[in-house]
Amino acid sequence: MAANSNPTVRKRRLGAELRRLRQASGLKSKEAAERLMVSQPKISHLENGRRAISPRDVRDLCKIYGVTDQQVIDSLMGMARDSGQQGWWNVYGDIPQSVYVGLETDAATVHAYEPMMIPDLLQTPAYAHDVIEETIPLLAAGQAATRLKVRLRRQHRIYDPARPLRLWVVLDESALRRVVGSPDIMREQLEHLNALGTEPHITVQVLPYAAGAHPGFAGRFCILRSADSTEAVVHLERRTSDLYLEKPSDVQHYSVMYDHLQARALDPDSSRDFITDVVKRYVDAASRP
Repeated sequence: MAANSNPTVRKRRLGAELRRLRQASGLKSKEAAERLMVSQPKISHLENGRRAISPRDVRDLCKIYGVTDQQVIDSLMGMARDSGQQGWWNVYGDIPQSVYVGLETDAATVHAYEPMMIPDLLQTPAYAHDVIEETIPLLAAGQAATRLKVRLRRQHRIYDPARPLRLWVVLDESALRRVVGSPDIMREQLEHLNALGTEPHITVQVLPYAAGAHPGFAGRFCILRSADSTEAVVHLERRTSDLYLEKPSDVQHYSVMYDHLQARALDPDSSRDFITDVVKRYVDAASRP
């Protein structure tokens, strides 16, 4: 059970192992919580990797679950110690989607479907600023600035020369047509999108209105996979509480959906031509009084 260098991934792997041990012992989470003298939500949060766990709690849980192999106990306690370390995003405080940022930082590939806007990793600073300002009501100026810094810092992942993120994006035509900020901001954003789409590790496909009904009607989602593809997570973004699906059947379901979206979308070259045509419209709009 080698620990990954990413604290978010370590917590999730440790949580998954503790869940497996609890289930093998025949205990329900409520029973485990009673024996550890903690709340049931704490056990759920630990098993979902949403909070750090102390080595002492790991030791006590192993005792409750009947684990006697000292090597296993020591390995789990080591993972618990390592999971208390911080990722780069922690310097920005308690940010929303910190779990997702950790998974994205560790992922080797991300397949994303976006129906309404340009994905975070491909946004220009001006576009990102306006998206944050206009989509989150009553957001304080300081909070908006922090979110923007985190979003732009996340983009370093696609420029990492050692291990660039393999990013595949399917964009609905709405994301290109919806004016965020101004025609000038949209022109700059779409030119940036086309430039990134020429990178060998980034693929952009446009799903035009002409494609009709498609599996993406349910909303945005992305599939994150590790380098060896042994671990995959489907992320469904929600306003207050995101969902992370890891069951193989769930991952397979969304993978099939994504295959259908790719098949219905324009190929990468045709998508660049399509985006270029939309850029011309923004150039014309910006030139009008």
